[in-house]
Amino acid sequence: MLYLIRNARLFAPEELGVCDMLIANGKFAAIGASLDFRLEGLQEFDAAGKYVVPGLIDQHIHIAGAGGKDGFASMTAEIPAADLIRCGTTTSVGLLGTDGTIRSIRALYGKVQALRQQGLSAYMYSGYYGADTVTLTDSIQSDMVFVEAVIGFKIAIADIRSSYPTALELVRKLREVRTGGLLSGKKGIMHVHLGSLPDKMDLLFQLVHDYHFPIAHISPTHVGRTKELFEQAMEFARLGGMIDITTGASKYTDPHKTVMLALENGIPLSKLTFSSDGHAGLSKLDASGRQIGYRSAPFDQNLFETLQLIKQAGMSPAEAFRLITTNPAANLGLKSKGRIAPGFDADLCCFDSEWKLCDVFAHGNPVMLDGTITLKPDECL
Repeated sequence: MLYLIRNARLFAPEELGVCDMLIANGKFAAIGASLDFRLEGLQEFDAAGKYVVPGLIDQHIHIAGAGGKDGFASMTAEIPAADLIRCGTTTSVGLLGTDGTIRSIRALYGKVQALRQQGLSAYMYSGYYGADTVTLTDSIQSDMVFVEAVIGFKIAIADIRSSYPTALELVRKLREVRTGGLLSGKKGIMHVHLGSLPDKMDLLFQLVHDYHFPIAHISPTHVGRTKELFEQAMEFARLGGMIDITTGASKYTDPHKTVMLALENGIPLSKLTFSSDGHAGLSKLDASGRQIGYRSAPFDQNLFETLQLIKQAGMSPAEAFRLITTNPAANLGLKSKGRIAPGFDADLCCFDSEWKLCDVFAHGNPVMLDGTITLKPDECL
């Protein structure tokens, strides 16, 4: 499909002014002022008065559902493609949580493939909280090599629900994911759930200092769970690591405030990412802190917190949107994602002058126009 998007105020994410964009075969083919193409089948889309940014990336989201930590009734539902589109998420990375038994790694793979068939981009991590990493094949390395959608594995540390892995166990798993990445042309990531136990990120520092493992392959998340944990996470970032701030759960303060704290402490913006933890299973509490039920973590807070950086903290859109575009793309090694530039996947979001999301394109196809999902009803599930 050929599209010429005209008159967009473009943040690619760097601000480029008013530009036109030619989309061909799902990729950005040309970007510039007043482009003039006469091509058979070319459709035009006028983005005058709109801000345009790359499609958003959520690198930690329970697309196939999660929960279950308080019994079967606390399990959460899958996230429909239409709901991802409504918050601008065109690329998601799915994962399992506490449960690697009822929540099957194969079912997660099926949900990844379903989202792809519905026109979005989706990837996944093998593994779950436990050290007995669940995989689609016979190993982490084989998953990396033979399953295109797998870009790493997940494990939990510093959490009562984790397997309390040792540094040696982790470094051996890291070798698998890195070697599998080398063989398959992927970066390879160990995505680490951080709990609230006192040892915090000590194990990750041991991997870097004692085993000299490249820090770029270690991706800790939920770093804003507590103030003390975030202070340690900033040390990790100073060593060159990427740290992921959860927007939908596991936070001691507003995530946009956590970002500003990091910047005030000299952490480069390029070392920070947002992810939602969407549809994680959360407890509902009453005013006295007593559990009264269950709920799903929201999946739309990446966009909300990014807009808070613009509206409340005064950050430029060119900087704020890096947290959910270029930065996670770099962290995950997704070479065609996170930027509006020739050769990149044609994923984009259009906002009105008040930063309300209006239109979404995924792989060059409009999947939301004027706030209305354009997928067919049977494609929205």
